[in-house]
Amino acid sequence: MKRFTLVDNLFIHPTPGGCYHAFSNPSESPTKLLIRSLLKYPSTPELTLAGLKEWSGLADDEQILSMLERLQEIGWVQGFHSPMHCDTQPLEDALPDLLLTLGSQNKVLLADAQGFYLASNGFPHEVAEELSALSASLADMHERRSGLLLNNMGLNSSAWSLVNANGNSLLGFWPIYIGKMRFVLAVSGMPRLNHPNFVKLVWMLNLRYN
Repeated sequence: MKRFTLVDNLFIHPTPGGCYHAFSNPSESPTKLLIRSLLKYPSTPELTLAGLKEWSGLADDEQILSMLERLQEIGWVQGFHSPMHCDTQPLEDALPDLLLTLGSQNKVLLADAQGFYLASNGFPHEVAEELSALSASLADMHERRSGLLLNNMGLNSSAWSLVNANGNSLLGFWPIYIGKMRFVLAVSGMPRLNHPNFVKLVWMLNLRYN
């Protein structure tokens, strides 16, 4: 049996890919619980076996360490020699700059489940209002049809997009689930959810709303 040991004095933090996996739909798993737990602290927590067990809900040492190795291999978590810290400025002030980096056309907004936008970058006010309402309608429709899409067809995604003839996104709607709350990113052009600012955005939302 393969034996695992933890590296001392490391701080564990999710990558954008891991963050998307954990927060893009409300389902639960040890992997998602672990990644979500990493963003409930204002500073990156230290990597310890006790912490991994608490965050994932797993009790077996080898099982949790094997899962950690897999998360590392697929690039969903990363280790740092010093902790990172969540931005302490008000969310309303931080959102415009964060959103600016998350789409190829610099047109991104963040809407809540009721269809109102919290912040918008690049969209005129009237367009932002309409897109926010549309995002809520699409997310509600997806949740009603999730049994078909996930259970029957195996489509483990909550995002919707208008695409061109090549299948590239012209306008996409990307949900973020924070606890029992749902937000949606509306992105004009190709999304850039692999940007570190996506983790910063989710981290700030998680600390404020969860």
